[in-house]
Amino acid sequence: MEAIPVVVVFDVGKTNKKIFLFDENYQIVFERSARFIETSDEDGDICENLESLRLSIFDSLREIMRRKEFIIKAVNFSTYGASLVYIDEYGKPLAPLYNYLKPYPESLKTEFYDKYGGEQKMAFETSSPILGSLNSGMQLYRIKKEKPELFSQIHYALHLPQYLSYLVSGIECSDLTSIGCHTQLWDFSRENYHEWVLKEGLDKKLAPICNADQVFPAEFPGNLYQVGIGLHDSSAALIPYLINFHEPFVLISTGTWCITMNPFNSQPLTAEELEQDCLCYLQFKGKPVKASRIFSGYEHEQQVKRIAAHFGQGVNHYRNMRYDAVIADRLFDSVKAGKVKVPLNKVSAFGSRDLSDFATDEEAYHQFMLDIVIQQHTSSSLVMNSDSVKRIFVDGGFSKNAIYMNLLARLFPKMEVFAASMAQATAIGTALAIHEHWNSKPMPNDIIELKYYAASNDMVL
Repeated sequence: MEAIPVVVVFDVGKTNKKIFLFDENYQIVFERSARFIETSDEDGDICENLESLRLSIFDSLREIMRRKEFIIKAVNFSTYGASLVYIDEYGKPLAPLYNYLKPYPESLKTEFYDKYGGEQKMAFETSSPILGSLNSGMQLYRIKKEKPELFSQIHYALHLPQYLSYLVSGIECSDLTSIGCHTQLWDFSRENYHEWVLKEGLDKKLAPICNADQVFPAEFPGNLYQVGIGLHDSSAALIPYLINFHEPFVLISTGTWCITMNPFNSQPLTAEELEQDCLCYLQFKGKPVKASRIFSGYEHEQQVKRIAAHFGQGVNHYRNMRYDAVIADRLFDSVKAGKVKVPLNKVSAFGSRDLSDFATDEEAYHQFMLDIVIQQHTSSSLVMNSDSVKRIFVDGGFSKNAIYMNLLARLFPKMEVFAASMAQATAIGTALAIHEHWNSKPMPNDIIELKYYAASNDMVL
């Protein structure tokens, strides 16, 4: 039996570390998921076990190469963002992989923003909300100020996707999808590193920028596969949509966070948008993507528990609850009558509702989903230049929720609203980025399944 040509994708999340093999039709022919025990940095803060991650990359590649049914054509990586690996001139990590949730010293933060014109100015120029350690450039600045000896030993600070790529290719790279995502490193108007990065000399610690579709040969003799430079996972998940759809659209990627991404809005962020947690990041071709986010997935998890407990149901009861248009009409009437205030904050109105006001759990859950969708409408509208955008794609958990999707379609009556289904969008996007370097077939146009939701009894806020 002839060996199947495959691309190997390492999809590294905070919790699950996955490996996928895709054939030339982008069908998964092998997959595995693992979790690693976390370790601690020198301050006792929890962080990724970098050595376990490194060893798993090599162990996995060795295992696949022993399998005669596959022939590896290429390898690529996608990981979570805001995480830097500091290597010396021999490629050895010099420090732990510090957690992006690690508290940032207030005194150092104040010193930095006082020096460079204030938080609002910096946020505006870098399209990055002020997020402490989640601004990965601030992590490197902290090392320079607090650990000058370590800073002097750093040959390069690599974002995590590029470090994993370096392990296999031996080539140090920086990538725009990582640099351009709430790092405070990139000046979006100048399309280059921000002035503060140059003044502090941090640019000398950042590897040369490579294109996201660039590949290098594997470092190890006898291995003929190509190695991609790696991608930030949010950008990777957008790639299949950018390749398959050319008319303007927005993608609402739903999970713990519900992130609205508009690759067709190149307007600079306003102060109001920044205050409401909007940001810009760079997609794999280097163009800006305006994005907004709300914490709806997390809120859903919490409020479903509250509803279930009140009505004596199991939480799984709400997983596939059917949409009831009669209930929805009644709830919409309350909105139209002005009885429901449309909120602008990041938490829906449902948390302050009295569950005893609802006759059934079905009514309560529909009200909760309406509150969530009203929040989503507010959040998505921040980044939606509606004159050009005609389609909304929803992927992730809420795309499978018929109540959410029907209500969303009613709140966006002038848009075509689709639930998008695609197995492992991040991993497929990571493979698609280097398609021409491993795949002998044309770029696919049928890997995204769409379900259209028509707006009936439109509701305009």
